[in-house]
Amino acid sequence: MGNPVFARAGAFQPQPTQQAYGQQYAAQGGYYQPGYGQPQPAPAGYGPQGFQQPEQARQERVMTFDDVVGKTGLVLLLIAAVGALTFIGVGDNIALIGGAAILSSLVGFVTVLIVSTRAKVPAAGVIAYSVIEGVFLGAFSKLFEMLYQGIVVQAVVGTFCAAGVTLAAYKFFNIRVTPKFRKIVFISTIGFAAAMLLNLLASFVIPGGLGMATIGAGAGWIAVLASALGVVLAAMNLVVDFDYAEQGVRNRAPASESWRAAFGIAVTMVWLYTEILRILSYVREFSN
Repeated sequence: MGNPVFARAGAFQPQPTQQAYGQQYAAQGGYYQPGYGQPQPAPAGYGPQGFQQPEQARQERVMTFDDVVGKTGLVLLLIAAVGALTFIGVGDNIALIGGAAILSSLVGFVTVLIVSTRAKVPAAGVIAYSVIEGVFLGAFSKLFEMLYQGIVVQAVVGTFCAAGVTLAAYKFFNIRVTPKFRKIVFISTIGFAAAMLLNLLASFVIPGGLGMATIGAGAGWIAVLASALGVVLAAMNLVVDFDYAEQGVRNRAPASESWRAAFGIAVTMVWLYTEILRILSYVREFSN
């Protein structure tokens, strides 16, 4: 799948049927009669170990769309709040802005790897990521706003519009997320990330790196095409994120998986925002 957050999340399995519960119950010392609502307890002394409640029969709260929407909203709101505070707090100090952006991006990347590789995504880890990513977005956005006034508001509106259109297309056109689609998105995303990392390393020895400038100044068509590809890949990752949430609800995944779904959507939304911010900076430069 495309989003690295879901690398540890296996495919959801449908819940056992009532008949399967009854058959397992019978195997553990009870008896099951097809056609009856619930397995009946075994008579006294029946079975070598008496009555044992099947592990799967224990009731556990399952994942719902309300869980996913609520947790996603909480994560995005926290990122926005921390980002706004950082945006104001760094002022116009370029050294402070650059240092905050670079440090928080590195810490945020490590946090994503740690949280996403856990078998069960910890809520505390998602909250920590939200705070760290908020610092990054605040500093990153302030750098762009200093160069192109009003660009941050445009990028925020563009991000939510793109996400809304992607969700509408996913629902109304009934986009199917097949294993092949997930593999294509995943490989493309890793390839794009590797290219951007290589461009960053090249920029230390070659002016302009490989031509994929982060900010509009000095950017060429290679940078524009790379950023446009980034937006397309981010949108495709959102489709995978939406499908993950829908499959989790449909197959009655544990409620804790809603944190993974919210985390994945937030990571993709942050990526989509940065790519749209970059494209807007290119447009500003070309229009001058």
